[in-house]
Amino acid sequence: MLTATDLTALWITFKLAVVSTALLLLLGTPLAWWMARTQWRFRFVIEAIVALPLILPPTVLGFYLLIALGPRGPLGRLMESLGGQPLAFTFTGLVIGSVVYSLPFVVQPLQNAFHALGQRPLEVAATLRASPRDRFFRVAVPLARPGFLTAAVLGFAHTVGEFGVVLMIGGNIPGTTRVASIAIYDHVESMQYANAHWLSGLLLLFSFVLLASVYATNKRAAVMRS
Repeated sequence: MLTATDLTALWITFKLAVVSTALLLLLGTPLAWWMARTQWRFRFVIEAIVALPLILPPTVLGFYLLIALGPRGPLGRLMESLGGQPLAFTFTGLVIGSVVYSLPFVVQPLQNAFHALGQRPLEVAATLRASPRDRFFRVAVPLARPGFLTAAVLGFAHTVGEFGVVLMIGGNIPGTTRVASIAIYDHVESMQYANAHWLSGLLLLFSFVLLASVYATNKRAAVMRS
């Protein structure tokens, strides 16, 4: 059975995933649009930086984020100069780490969706005197809706399943930074396999339903377009 501590960990995980996904879409959309439309010859450098978390060990990324967010790091010192506290081992620090770690899972589907639009829909909108802003919000965004759905689900699901990065940045503070993946590890470490089964099974079912919904929705959208 799920304990009260497990339910708290699930709530922190859900809150972290919601906040991180919202920020990822907010930051990733203009970045993906720029990457899909720019002709800059060194675009590959930005693409490599964005995709770096895909191959970088989570502990490495988490270590450098911990240094940056700690009291001696640039972001930690900035927060202290503004009268705040260092961001390491806080929920805000978890959000920053999750956004960095899950960025490619949001940017790449959006970039592919924007790239698949081609030039023609935007050119037609331009001939109708649509401004660049209108072309983006009224043409590009609606046509790229499946990409937004995929990006949101992947970003959310990836945040839910994070372990290495959140452990390095947030530690294991019950009620503050202890997320579901860390709770599962704690149960296994203490040989509480029944509790680990409950949490793992719940996350497994949730991930499957989430991905199945995305595939079904995208398939339905493809059928309607054809």
